[in-house]
Amino acid sequence: MNNIPIQQRVTSSKFVEVECQKCKNEQVVFSKPSADIKCLVCGEVLAKATGGIADFQAKIKSLLD
Repeated sequence: MNNIPIQQRVTSSKFVEVECQKCKNEQVVFSKPSADIKCLVCGEVLAKATGGIADFQAKIKSLLD
């Protein structure tokens, strides 16, 4: 067996729990999305992609690790 250490990448992006303003659905989304994120229940835009950290339209409930 090889005892080669595996390096773990450290990223600045997180998962975020948000609440839809329209239907109050809670959903977990990525903090740096490559496309707009819509609510799975009503279709309202929760976060707009900006090329970096999303422009959140929904209420941020918590940050997840």
